Amino acid sequence: MPPSLPSLPSLLLRLVMLLLLLLSQTEARSFVVDRQHDRFLLDGVPFRYVSGSLHYFRVPRVLWADRLLKMRLSGLNAVQFYVPWNYHEPEPGVYNFNGSRDLVAFLNEAARANLLVILRPGPYICAEWEMGGLPSWLLRKPNIRLRTSDPAFLAAVDSWFNVLLPKIYPFLYHNGGNIISVQVENEYGSYRACDFKYMRHLAGLFRALLGDKILLFTTDGPQGLKCGSLQGLYTTIDFGPADNITKIFSLLRNYEPHGPLVNSEYYTGWLDYWGQNHSTRSSLDIAQGLEKILQLGASVNMYMFHGGTNFGYWNGADKKGRFLPITTSYDYDAPISEAGDLTPKFFALRNVISKFQEIPLGPLPPPSPKIKLGPLTMNPDGNLLSFLDFLCPHGPIRSVLPLTFEAVKQDHGFMLYRTYLTFTVFEPTPFWVPNNGIHDRAYVMVDGVFKGVLERNLKQELYLTGKVGAKLDILLENMGRLSFGSNHSDFKGLLETPLLGQTLLTEWTMFPLKIDKLIRWWFPLQLVKRAQPQVFSVPAFYSTTFSVLGKLGDTFLHLSGWTKGQVWINGFNLGRYWTKRGPQQTLYVPRHLLLNRSINKVTLLELENMPREPTIQFLDKPILNSTLHLGYTYFLSETQSSYEPMELSGH
Repeated sequence: MPPSLPSLPSLLLRLVMLLLLLLSQTEARSFVVDRQHDRFLLDGVPFRYVSGSLHYFRVPRVLWADRLLKMRLSGLNAVQFYVPWNYHEPEPGVYNFNGSRDLVAFLNEAARANLLVILRPGPYICAEWEMGGLPSWLLRKPNIRLRTSDPAFLAAVDSWFNVLLPKIYPFLYHNGGNIISVQVENEYGSYRACDFKYMRHLAGLFRALLGDKILLFTTDGPQGLKCGSLQGLYTTIDFGPADNITKIFSLLRNYEPHGPLVNSEYYTGWLDYWGQNHSTRSSLDIAQGLEKILQLGASVNMYMFHGGTNFGYWNGADKKGRFLPITTSYDYDAPISEAGDLTPKFFALRNVISKFQEIPLGPLPPPSPKIKLGPLTMNPDGNLLSFLDFLCPHGPIRSVLPLTFEAVKQDHGFMLYRTYLTFTVFEPTPFWVPNNGIHDRAYVMVDGVFKGVLERNLKQELYLTGKVGAKLDILLENMGRLSFGSNHSDFKGLLETPLLGQTLLTEWTMFPLKIDKLIRWWFPLQLVKRAQPQVFSVPAFYSTTFSVLGKLGDTFLHLSGWTKGQVWINGFNLGRYWTKRGPQQTLYVPRHLLLNRSINKVTLLELENMPREPTIQFLDKPILNSTLHLGYTYFLSETQSSYEPMELSGH
């Protein structure tokens, strides 16, 4: 006889029991602070995280899995990362979570690598990222007070978090995901606004959208705890290997008397500025410092474990006595290099971690294959001025006085300012912009002929002549908005009206330039060059094509002899080069950007001076530490004009 089938009530009872079991398992998932024993508890069991920072927005999506796997194989059990607001909301109410911006895909990739997540969603992140992650469109309200309880700022923050935080809610650990804690703001004590009303607003917003079970925390350097910490948020600190660990953790105890000690940013390296040397940190010092932290039973996050790249226009800047734009490479001297290779520092840290917790079994991946190509000759495509119709398809904007980038909704890149001389200038006459009004770098041309450069914070002298009616063009470059510690909105462009001698120059025409669109659409179509003869002068476009006949590999574009500009490969914006200032001499080219056995195209926008032999080549090793020219010798600011090392202030 066939077996009897269970009755309907019996089936329902089994389903209910199964649901209750699943619910109880979900309920059992918890990450909490055990203040009585100064530790974390994960699912009721004592737990300490050893984490590393990686920024998904600095790593192409196809490489996420590789980088996360290597982090896990080092012995890390968590990954910490920021969410840059400006990367996901390019215009108010317009959101982008596609491709390399797919935050949910990155969370899933971290779960596949068996890594817990410490999330830092901002709204401000620093991270040496353009405007610290805040969208530049906030500055379209010129009087807005960023990172305060200014209603205009809070309204934008509330709108953004009402989109972002519901996306991460299902990934909270107690909901079955891998996010164990979430940071509120970032190093707020370094901002000097000290607006507790703002911090309380953020804390309330996070609680309303994420619930009461998730651990919310703050991070500050030792000097920032007073204004950065807030009752109800768990206080953590950041410091590097050179600091007195015991002393700093004792300071933390003044704000968090009980609970686990946490260093949320233990610095494995440091960032680079154009014109300074490449930053490095000793593997031995980093490893010894980590061991001391772990011996104290503290949890730690290493910043950075893999740095990545500031592709495009995404680098930020610092203001420490002068304006300091950050390089395209964000290698950071991290344990995993910019190209994803394991460094001696990786193995030194892995050895320390193995003394405190299990290291995953299995072979470590070898370095990625690298290729060399070239030299390749670059061919001139024409100067920038000859392409204005294509670079500014919607036409220019006219104003009596020059307008900022923000006023004309130009977020990144370049804008051309044009006026005409209303009088003849026979003798060389100083051209200048008062009150340090150039943000950030101006390339000056008269009747299409390049005359020189004016730069933010530098006392440079530029003398011009010209006939009445001569065309004066100023190409303004945004070198990255301030990302750390400044209370000032960093507007870009001509912030003051230029003068020729003592004559105020008025009646300006402004061209917001869409260079990336031109590169993507014009170069594939091979637009017919104009037949009439032109005066060829920088700024100018150069390009060449090449094929990779063998196996594809990562490579490093070397621009020896070129001065400064922007570079694209197959329409992808690799970032800025500044060969003449350094220290970075090569740009990282991930292999997925190259086409195998097909035509690849390199395009340069050279802004200042092309080499006698306009060639490029691809190397199989990076050159990140070669400062060829120190240009900061004559400052508008009297403070910090020498090349002392930057203090570790936390990022």
